[in-house]
Amino acid sequence: MTGSAGHALAALQDALAAEQAASYGYGVVGARLPQGSAAQAVAGSDWVAHLRAQDRLTELINARGATPAPAAVAYHLPFPVDSPAAAKTLAATLEDRVAAAYLGLVAQPEPELRRLGAEQVRAAALRAEAWRGSTQAFPGLPEASLRR
Repeated sequence: MTGSAGHALAALQDALAAEQAASYGYGVVGARLPQGSAAQAVAGSDWVAHLRAQDRLTELINARGATPAPAAVAYHLPFPVDSPAAAKTLAATLEDRVAAAYLGLVAQPEPELRRLGAEQVRAAALRAEAWRGSTQAFPGLPEASLRR
């Protein structure tokens, strides 16, 4: 595909890849949180949200006549996750990456994709805030891009 259709498909695939990585990461997050804790329950809910988002993205990619990229067998974590605090930091990091991926959909000309992207950036930002305890001014944008 070329043109805007190709860009839209690439943005959908990027969002799917971020959701797949987040699903994997939440397995690590959940394993490092205290068993039976409220935080572990939240991690489970967030994991399900990412699985549902993967299903939606898969449907959109299939509807465009393309094949969704498969998830990797494993993912490289950005830092060691050996404590509940590190697990919470990983969860916030995963959400930041998901928000960044959905910005590619926000930039598309199709209203449905822009709406989906905006909704998912918001959802990821709220999940990141819950894990981090603070918000970011422009979720999904790297801090370096916000400096003058």
